[in-house]
Order: sequence, then structure tokens, then C-alpha cells
Amino acid sequence: MNRIIDYLSLKTRKMWHDQAAAAVLTTPPIKAKNDGVILFSMIGTRVLYPYLVAIKSLHHQLQRGRIVVLDDGSLTKADKKILKDHLDDPRIIAIDSVDTGDCPVGGTWERLLTILDLRQDNYVIQLDSDTITTGAIPQITQAIEQNRSFTIKGGAESKLVSLNEASHHAKNSEYFSAANTHVQLAIEAAMDRVAISERPDLHYVRGCSGFTGFSASKMGRELAEAFSAEAIRLLGMERWSEWGSEQVTSNFVIANETDPLLLPYEHYCNFWNEPLSNDVRFIHFIGTFRYHKGLYTDTTRDVVQALNKERSDTPELMRA
Repeated sequence: MNRIIDYLSLKTRKMWHDQAAAAVLTTPPIKAKNDGVILFSMIGTRVLYPYLVAIKSLHHQLQRGRIVVLDDGSLTKADKKILKDHLDDPRIIAIDSVDTGDCPVGGTWERLLTILDLRQDNYVIQLDSDTITTGAIPQITQAIEQNRSFTIKGGAESKLVSLNEASHHAKNSEYFSAANTHVQLAIEAAMDRVAISERPDLHYVRGCSGFTGFSASKMGRELAEAFSAEAIRLLGMERWSEWGSEQVTSNFVIANETDPLLLPYEHYCNFWNEPLSNDVRFIHFIGTFRYHKGLYTDTTRDVVQALNKERSDTPELMRA
């Protein structure tokens, strides 16, 4: 009975959020800028409205970039028309057009590899659809200006470590089991055996690929493909193809950039159903607790209201 009540409660909270997110269609469209910055996401029809909240709230604070979308295969003609009207005719890439090479297929690998292709001529920010920017984000502006990669941290304690340290932490985790553990923890535990030619001093950070910035670089896919090859050698392709391997690779690539920025957690955080900082600027509403306490819905309503207030505060001549 409790499970049924919990399920119905979750369905109700999700319905309320969906209604709040749909109101994003009343907000003014984005004016894209071809300024060397790409705001990138992989989306489908199911997350169209939350995505519009995510991208519009980020762009509102950043005031930079043009939009590129990776279609997971489910976007409809109507969805694409909404994207065109609201995001200034963004580029839409079909997921089937992405060649993953020797890396896994699926599990958002197409997303990461597309980002690494795009970064050769642009600074690329990856944004999940379940994120909302709630305040000023000067760290992101500065990272772009300095061409410095960044990641939101997996938790407040996350830091840049050597591969040996990463392995030690994983093996000593309460969740680690050599026989049965998540692929992310499995490869982290094996990182002391990762060897990439001409890169002896490698690092890792437990970040979150839901909000990351990749500096413009001609390196492209090179490091990601080398790391994936090592992971396949250590775990096997079947295991490495499990959900979560792309996030580890994203973490690894950013950790080995020049002076990567780990965003301050009091400003940029994941929602774990715990109290937030009074100065939070960006929230990632991860699936586990997405609809708890109604915070996602309330924040969505607040942002939609703020975007519409911006419209009402803008003089008619400026709007024209």
C-alpha cells in the first residue's frame, strides 16, 4: 500500500512540474550569438519543456552562445518548430549521424563525442534538461574568457586527484564490490592500471556531466578514445557499454585539461534532497530526488516568471 501511495504521489508531483514547465512557451525567445560559444544538449520529445527552461535560464544569465541540439531520435516536427521559434533556429544533429568509432554506442556516448568534435572550433557547454540556472554565474563567463574547462562537482567533497588516489577511494567505498558494482565505481577502482602513451601524469575528478564546459581545443576525441580503449581492456566492452561510462570519461577528459575549474558547490550543486546554500546559482535536479519537496516545480515557476518579467520590463522599441 505504501508503494502505491508513493507512486501516486510521485506521479502527481511530476504532473505539477510538467504543467509548470509548459509555461515556458509564454517566455520570450532566445537571440543566439555566433560568438564562439555553443550551448549543447541531447534531448527528446519527453523533456522538451524542461529543456527549454534549462537552456533559457542559462542563456538569460550568460547572454552568450548559440544553441546546438542532439536529437535522441524522438523529436517530432512540432518539437523542432518550437525549438526553431524559441531558440533562434538551432542546429539539430540526428543521433544516428554520430559515429562513435571504437567507443560504446548509446548511454550518451554520442553526446560526449559530438561535444569533442564541436570543441575544435568552439567553447562548448553541455547542459542537461533537468537543470535550472537561478542566479548570476560569473565563474562560467570567466571560464569562457580564459578558455578553461569546467565541471559541476559530483558532491561538495569532490576534488582533482591522481589515478592512484581515485582507485584507492573507489576500492574503499562502501558501495564497492569486486563482483558486483556500478560501472563508474568499477573503472574508478581500476584507474591505477590505466596507461596512456605520453600521458604519465593523469588525473581524475568525480564530477557530473550534467553541466560541463569544454575549452576550444584541437585535441577533439583523442584523450576520450584513449581512455575508453583502456577501460575496454580492463573491463571488457560489454561492461564498459553500461550506463555511466560516458560520465566517467567526461570527468577524465576535464580532469586532464589545463587548469580545469571545479565549480564551487555552494553555487553550483546537485539536488540530493538536502538544504541548499543561500547563494545557489545553478541546480541539477538529478533523477533520484527530482520531484522531492516540490523544489523543481517551484524553481521552474520562479524562472518562467522571471523570464516573462524581463519581457515586460523591456521597452517596446528594444523588443522590436
